[in-house]
Amino acid sequence: MSQGSLNEGGPSVHASAVKVGQTAVLIRGPSGSGKSRLAFDLIIAGRSGVLEAAVLVGDDRVHLATVGNEIEVRPAASLAGLIEIRGLGIRRCDFVEHATVGLVVDLDAEDAERLPAAEALKTSIFGVEIPRIPASRDYWPLSLVVAALTTTKS
Repeated sequence: MSQGSLNEGGPSVHASAVKVGQTAVLIRGPSGSGKSRLAFDLIIAGRSGVLEAAVLVGDDRVHLATVGNEIEVRPAASLAGLIEIRGLGIRRCDFVEHATVGLVVDLDAEDAERLPAAEALKTSIFGVEIPRIPASRDYWPLSLVVAALTTTKS
């Protein structure tokens, strides 16, 4: 767990992020769409062995910056180590100060489909192309994220 002062860097965005193994999952979506829930579900999946070790980067607001050919995510200093758990409120948990974004999940995405077009499965942040999961409001995306992180395209 990190306790030092954070160098936020980069613009702040309304999103959550979890480092799974060596890469971060950036979770975007409108207020109330389940960003915090998916972040905590990923942490639980890491603890249970479904995924590699998973630790919070930031919940609700994070900072993004270009580092070389990658996008780095950092928690907002005032929210570092805090996560909202519906029914319990704001809780403190372990976190990392930065991670490289390797997957973006867009909750309540208008372009979510059962068999999405190839262009829907990628996004660009500051000119860096990153794999993307567009998730619809009526399908909880945890299994999609686990599949994206643990399988290869056939």
